[in-house]
Amino acid sequence: MARGCLCCLKYLMFLFNLIFWLCGCGLLGVGIWLSVSQGNFATFSPSFPSLSAANLVIAIGTIVMVTGFLGCLGAIKENKCLLLSFFVVLLLILLAELILLILFFVYMDKVNESAKQDLKEGLLLYNTDNNVGLKNAWNIIQAEMRCCGVTDYTDWYPVLGEDTVPDRCCME
Repeated sequence: MARGCLCCLKYLMFLFNLIFWLCGCGLLGVGIWLSVSQGNFATFSPSFPSLSAANLVIAIGTIVMVTGFLGCLGAIKENKCLLLSFFVVLLLILLAELILLILFFVYMDKVNESAKQDLKEGLLLYNTDNNVGLKNAWNIIQAEMRCCGVTDYTDWYPVLGEDTVPDRCCME
């Protein structure tokens, strides 16, 4: 009875980690697709140009794939070293999430100000020829979120001229 339960648990863990690994493969594929086909989709933060959606999705997909692979292999082989590696990776991910969460709440005001400043600097690139993706992103975000600018519609004045806002800006 106990042996059958352990065998069932082993295959259940394998199946869970296989799904986890497949999700990681999917994320990695989407990240690569975004990077290749949506290359002109600029980042919002000029301070961190490599911090794009594509790069984040690629990094997260890779981490999920490695974690799922370690879990699959460790479960099917019943290898203590692989299972320990799987546990350590999960523990590191949990600790990193907790640390990032704590840092976010401790430095929330600085993060907000830095984000506002980066977004306002990104607005200055709105009408440049080599940033069509950024222009499209601003238009989509403003239409979907029913907002205008970073803090209000006057953020557009230095970019487009006094009393001018983009067409997709939802100003009431």
